[in-house]
Parts: sequence; structure tokens; C-alpha cells
Amino acid sequence: MAAKPFASSSDLAAKEQTLEVLADGVYALTAEGDPNIGAVEGEDFVVCFEALATPVAAQKWLARLREYTDKPVRYLVLSHYHAVRVLGASAFDAEVIVAHENTRALVAERGKEDWESEFARMPRLADGADSVPGLTWPTLTFSDRMTIDLGGDRGDLVLQYCGRGHTEGDFVAWLPRHRILFAGDLVEAEAALYTGDAFHRDWAGATLDRVAAMGAEMLVGGRGGVSHGAPAVGSAIAQTRHFLQVLITEVGAVQQHGGTLKEAFERSHAALHERYGRWPIFEHCLPFDISRVWDELSGVERPIIWTAERDQEVWDKLQS
Repeated sequence: MAAKPFASSSDLAAKEQTLEVLADGVYALTAEGDPNIGAVEGEDFVVCFEALATPVAAQKWLARLREYTDKPVRYLVLSHYHAVRVLGASAFDAEVIVAHENTRALVAERGKEDWESEFARMPRLADGADSVPGLTWPTLTFSDRMTIDLGGDRGDLVLQYCGRGHTEGDFVAWLPRHRILFAGDLVEAEAALYTGDAFHRDWAGATLDRVAAMGAEMLVGGRGGVSHGAPAVGSAIAQTRHFLQVLITEVGAVQQHGGTLKEAFERSHAALHERYGRWPIFEHCLPFDISRVWDELSGVERPIIWTAERDQEVWDKLQS
């Protein structure tokens, strides 16, 4: 049997983008399983959430946003450090780039390697790759909670760290007035999870418990459509938790019986495929997910840095 094309290297077809106005001055752009992005209007400024992979890609999003508001971008909020979320930052000309303090440390530790890794895995997202001026560095960081006063009667935007999950530095952006949550990659809605830099047990437990406890009635996950209504929000969180729990259970069972990484991949693939196999980037993510779960359950506390070379090695071992 021929090897599967590497990661998303053959996924080159354009995705249809959908811009939704979730409430007055609250916007989300989704794109059939590509990374989601959003924006919230303050009284005389805009807060943008995520930056896409390149300035060229970000400019296209901003052109659509400018159909609704011409307010300047004061804050660019980055939920975590992954390249396809942050390297378009220069297009926003933001006064302040906000991230968690752990994200700043991760950029310093592994930002360059992640850039090379993700652009090789997802070349279609690297639209205008040569427009990226360099790594994206936050200009303001926080550890637990940060509140942005939107001005006038618009209320607050609360940036909340919920614990280790998709990475060490993910956080959510919460609009209590509208009960709208921008969850980043801590929650996916009918899209497979990438967990290659994750802390699976924390994420599936206390971290998602904290996300669920916020009581959102609308949720924009990292990928997939917007979840409208409390039942849909609960379903997206439950799906995310279940995916993680299956990974932990299946990989753990193989380890307990002295099996191999390849066996763990095959067992996990079989357990997940019927429910999740049709969802975006399932085949892309799973080898990297299994590799990280294997390491974590073996006692490797922090994720090993992904490089383009390591990506290919793991892919060839598990997806061949």
C-alpha cells in the first residue's frame, strides 16, 4: 500500500470562508476546518483574536473585517504560539500583542522550529510565506487573567488561562456580556485535535472543566464551525474531551502490554476513526498526537520539540 501524502501537503484546495456576526461588534471567520480567527469591537478600537499564518493571509481577513469596522486594532490576542496562528501578526499593526507568559517562553525555545515544521505540514496555509518578517513576539504577557475594558457600554473581554492543554500557554477570550467564548485550540467543533505539544491528562480533566464552567452560550473553537447555543457548546467540549480520553486509554493499554508505538497508533486509529475519521486533519494529526501521548505516558513531562526532520520520521514510521 502506498504511503499517505505527508501531513496536509496534498490538501491544496481552497476552503470556503464564512464570516459570522455573533453579536454587535463580535465577529468570527471560519473556513471548513482551517484555523478560525475573530475580532471584538471596543468603543474606539478593535481586539483581534489570532493572526493566521502569514501577513498575506491576515490581510485578506482584515479586508473582510473592514467591511464592518474601520476602528484601529489596539490589541492582537494570540491564544498560543503555533506558527499558523501567529506569524501573520505584522499585518494588524496592533498597538499591543498579548499572549500568555508561557507562550513567550515557547517562542524563544521552539518558535523557529515550529515555523519550519508547520509550513511544511500545511503549505496551503502558508499563503505568501515570504511576507513573514520573523518570529512574532508578544509585547504584553500575563499569567492567570487579564481584562480588557472595551469602553462605553460594551463591557469587558476577559483573557483567562485555564491550565495546560493544547500547549503550556493556551488561554480563552471570554465576553461575559454576550456569553461568547473564543476558545482557541482548547476546543474543536467537528475537527480533529492536534495534540503534538499537549498535556493530555490536564487538558481532558481540569482544563476543560474550567472551560465548561464558564457557561458559554456561543463558542468559537480553534477549528470547525461556531457552536451556537449551550447544547452545541457542551457537545464541542465533550467531543474534545472524548478524543483526548480515547488517546490516553488506547496508548496506555498498548504500553501496559509492552507494545510498540506503531501498535499504539493502529489501535488508536481504529478506536477513533469511525467517529472522527471524516473530520478535517484527522489523518494529518494522529501520528503526531500518538507520539506525544506515548512520550507523556512514558514520563516525558514537556513535549519534545518538533522539527521538519522529526515530523517526517514520525510520519514515515506510523502512516506508511
